[in-house]
Amino acid sequence: MMMHGHAFSGRGRGEDVDGDTFGRVYDRRVILRLMPYVRPYRKTAIFAFIAMLVYTGSQLAIPFLLKLGIDDYIEQGDFRGLLAVGGIFIAVALGGLVANYFQQMFMARVGLGMLYDLRRAMFAHLQKLSLSYYDKTAVGRIMSRVQGDVWQLQELMTMVIMTAADLLSLTGIVVMLLIMNLKLGLITMVVLPILALTMAIWQPFAVKAFLRVRTAISIVNGALNENITGVRVVQSLNRQPRNLEMFDEKNTEHLNANLRAGKLSSSLLPAVDILTAVAIVLAIFFGSSMVSGNELEIGVLIAFIMYIQRFFDPIRNLTMQYTQLQRSMASGARIFELLDVEPDLVDNPDASRLPQLKGDVVLKDLSFSYSASEDIVRLDREAGSVNSRNGTANGASSVPDVLKHLSLHINPGETVAVVGPTGAGKTTLVSLISRFYDVPREKGAILVDGYDIRDVTRSSLAGQMSMVLQEPFLFSGTVRDNIKYNHPGASDEHMIEASEGGRRPRHHHATGRRVRHLPRGAGVELSLGQRQLLSFARAIVADPRILILDEATANIDSYTEMLIQQALQKLLQDRTAIVIAHRLSTIRGADKIVVLNQGEIVEVGTHASLMEQDGLYAHLYSMNYARDGGGC
Repeated sequence: MMMHGHAFSGRGRGEDVDGDTFGRVYDRRVILRLMPYVRPYRKTAIFAFIAMLVYTGSQLAIPFLLKLGIDDYIEQGDFRGLLAVGGIFIAVALGGLVANYFQQMFMARVGLGMLYDLRRAMFAHLQKLSLSYYDKTAVGRIMSRVQGDVWQLQELMTMVIMTAADLLSLTGIVVMLLIMNLKLGLITMVVLPILALTMAIWQPFAVKAFLRVRTAISIVNGALNENITGVRVVQSLNRQPRNLEMFDEKNTEHLNANLRAGKLSSSLLPAVDILTAVAIVLAIFFGSSMVSGNELEIGVLIAFIMYIQRFFDPIRNLTMQYTQLQRSMASGARIFELLDVEPDLVDNPDASRLPQLKGDVVLKDLSFSYSASEDIVRLDREAGSVNSRNGTANGASSVPDVLKHLSLHINPGETVAVVGPTGAGKTTLVSLISRFYDVPREKGAILVDGYDIRDVTRSSLAGQMSMVLQEPFLFSGTVRDNIKYNHPGASDEHMIEASEGGRRPRHHHATGRRVRHLPRGAGVELSLGQRQLLSFARAIVADPRILILDEATANIDSYTEMLIQQALQKLLQDRTAIVIAHRLSTIRGADKIVVLNQGEIVEVGTHASLMEQDGLYAHLYSMNYARDGGGC
């Protein structure tokens, strides 16, 4: 049994919920794995750090310069000195603004550079992963890694520098307060235990609220994805009113979650402002008494008040950055977990490249089974659930073989049809011949021109083999782009010849002109049959020695299928073709028909000989003939 990953790739049932978790504030493994992505931008990161130090220093210097001007120059009547201090004050303020600008600019360059490199690395890695990974992983979850998690991790560098700035600012303010007047500094800091208690109470509620928001938006996005992907089914069943009710429930939950998070966020600001006011009142009350008793200069008291006002801003920032750092670390852990996934299918170190093939294919006592987890996830996703019912997460539990001891010889240039009931193993067979999965050594072998396909590079095998699937997939771009997808160097004449191979004769003359002038994105306007015709053209333009058609004519009308069959008679000359078809009337002319049932070959022969045997093929053909009203 073989189920295509795309059959359930559009599922939206909470695909991204697992991404809405919080990690540790500091995860050493994530930081170490992130270093290679920071290294190319280390000079820029150093400049950002230096700019941060300059900006933080300027913010710490301004209250002290104010205190210096009041106490040392205004009270002394030294206006020339005051003018000099004023100039320094303006220079420091302007220097701080410039440093802040460069800090933000350099941090953006580092973050966006990391974002680019990480996405590129993940895209390259995802293209290397085997089909078995996509069989058991929802597309929405992968997109969450590449988009959401990378974006969260991109902000990590900014958070690190901003956190360092706030910690330095906080430390510098405390040091300045204690240096200027130890007694008043200790008095004004008595509010810190109250602030710490407030933060300790607020933080757990905030984490839960933010997590609820992210989970809620994930569910909303999942519902959108599911209903947009399945819009044809929705409209055909007239489910719009009920779906709107269900969406309203999810959207209301998202609204409530945001309101709850907003209330918590807004509740912190008044609490901090009240504590700031209390600290200022304490500084004014005790400071004014100390000024009256000549224990304190007026400039020091003013500087105290300014430092206290600035003292609580870093604390507010650190509280919010704490949550962001948790998210970034969790995102980093998930990204590197994905990058650590090893492809199941890799070429042997000593794998050789296939020479030009003749197209001889031999199956030698071939058996195959998917891992338990892959089979279970496939079945559960088809049923709308991702819960494992049996087996283990790593596929340790054994499952029955999908294919059992298949032995078959396909001669070069032969057209071989593979038929059988649903679940017989037809698509699994052609997937193994295409080497989408590797067969264990003890489970037999597949030979192409005498070469074991496990001992050659897959690229050299894929370069001489093409497959047309039941569900045509066209990429964005022009018709020309799609036909030449893997062969951009093919001539337009060769492309047009391939595109005309499956088109109606009365349109042959205009085909080349239409191919040349179709606009970008025209593929989305093509009918299913037209998209399938382009899939045929894309396969043929590669000039494959082996052509596999997996239910390639199942979704097109009988007349177009007949034309394709006529075109294929010419196109398949000197090519080996393996054809899977439910419409048995279309494969009567095959050189050989292989009948599969429950993973075993039960019959092999021509159409006439199999009909004479009056076995499974004759039964399937009779049923198919009656259903099609006499066939074609």
